[in-house]
Amino acid sequence: MSSFDLIVIGAGPGGYVCAFRAAQLGLKVALVEKRAALGGTCLNVGCIPSKALLHASEHVAWAKHHAAEQGIKLGPVEVDLATFMRRKDEVVTKLVGGVSQLAKARKITVVTGSASFVSPNTIEIAPAVPAGGTPPPRTQLTAKHIVIATGSAPVELPFLKFDGQTIVSSDHAIGFTAVPKKLVVVGGGAIGLELGSVWARLGSDVTVVEFLPKIAASYDDDIVRNFTRLLQKQGLTIEVGAKVTGFSGGVLTAERDGKTLAFPADKVLVSVGRRPFTDGLGLEKAGVLLDDKRRIKVDDHLRTNAPGIWALGDVVAGPMLAHKAEEDGVAVAEWIAGKAGHVNWDLVPAIVYTNPEVASVGLGEDAAKAKGIAVNVGRFNFAANGRAIAAGATDGYVKVIADAKTDRILGAQILGHNAGELISEIVTHMEYGGSAEDLARTIHAHPTMSEAVKEAGLAVSKRALHAL
Repeated sequence: MSSFDLIVIGAGPGGYVCAFRAAQLGLKVALVEKRAALGGTCLNVGCIPSKALLHASEHVAWAKHHAAEQGIKLGPVEVDLATFMRRKDEVVTKLVGGVSQLAKARKITVVTGSASFVSPNTIEIAPAVPAGGTPPPRTQLTAKHIVIATGSAPVELPFLKFDGQTIVSSDHAIGFTAVPKKLVVVGGGAIGLELGSVWARLGSDVTVVEFLPKIAASYDDDIVRNFTRLLQKQGLTIEVGAKVTGFSGGVLTAERDGKTLAFPADKVLVSVGRRPFTDGLGLEKAGVLLDDKRRIKVDDHLRTNAPGIWALGDVVAGPMLAHKAEEDGVAVAEWIAGKAGHVNWDLVPAIVYTNPEVASVGLGEDAAKAKGIAVNVGRFNFAANGRAIAAGATDGYVKVIADAKTDRILGAQILGHNAGELISEIVTHMEYGGSAEDLARTIHAHPTMSEAVKEAGLAVSKRALHAL
């Protein structure tokens, strides 16, 4: 039996980052992953391949709809889907290969196979069984500390079971071999909107069916109204307040206000959320407790109730986001090594990577008012930003929410091109308790779209320079 200071189960962003930081701190580390490649869902079938598809499909949309207005004449724009997908796969291969090289350089022992607990400090590894072969022998590993970082899986609706052909998850929707004529997306969250955008740009007739009264439900109503309008302008049909009831004969059915709705579909992408993935871990043998949502219970240092066992990322409460999992991983490694790890879970930014993007951090205007917090709100439109006008990226605006008494920034939401990049500056100011005044007095290079962030900070006190 091999012994380690730390075993990390799951090699997604949370797990491999935890392993890397622990190795930096001098711990002997084993990283266990059931896939043949490291990187977890994010690098293999999630964040990275979807962003590769989003980026490439944005080029297609630009060539079709915006090149001429820039004085660029093109012939008919066609998509070679095989090459399109091959480039996505090349991006994935490069990144997962890079993670493997980093693990090797840090002298981390990488073990491929499915892990399950034998006892609180011992796990058993079941290697993958070769097709038509006999199961390889199982091995056991032991460690003083074990971190569970097994991520999440798509939620499957009982009446819309994934078949990988017609009823698909996001895992399948990044690899279609043909553009669907009619794609129905069940769920108006980030994943559904992103993949819906990809296939709409490539020629699919896309309908998004959302149970709630609005898509991107965590964002302020004004942001969502404008976001919805822009997506509809791009060709997406958006149906909200609709409860999906089933799929039969190539038609997805839903109900709204007592009426039945019918949506013909070649493919149905079910994107209604993700669930913590703890299948087959044998947590009961380690005595690890789950909460009522099947998440692993942890304290404010991500320790489970079982001594020496920790959990992080998507398997615990909190936003299911790769960057949150990474911060969890660093903090856990530092706590295990006796260092002062830290995560500010109140300041985890969220992004929808459509075009335009939507990004947020902290409290939105609607949430602040619902809590009875008096706020001042500053808005600045990209339509008044020089760089945005030059780039043809004038849709959307920046909104900064500050405490009315102290001027401390409570949150921000951005609808616009590269919103996901722009939100980071506001996160930084919020991390040290910065005010809208601090943001407004920070020098921004000109001409940049980030000047809209500065102007929104100025607008909190009604003194934006480039707006009435």
